[in-house]
Amino acid sequence: MPYTPENHDEDLLVDTHEAARLFGLKEGTLRKQRVYGGGCPFHKLNRSVRYSMRDIVRHKAMNRVANTSEHWAAR
Repeated sequence: MPYTPENHDEDLLVDTHEAARLFGLKEGTLRKQRVYGGGCPFHKLNRSVRYSMRDIVRHKAMNRVANTSEHWAAR
């Protein structure tokens, strides 16, 4: 079953593919964010990268705005 905000376990770790699906982004975008910053926190486990559902939900909530003026005012 795909992970959704309604059925997630906050301690669950998901891979880049699943995180990209949850964010509505391409995997390459998440890779670039890991290098240049500005993205969701992630866990590096040996050579694997994982995102916690807790961080995904928190990151989405922190970046929620009602209009573009709010986005730039918050920075």
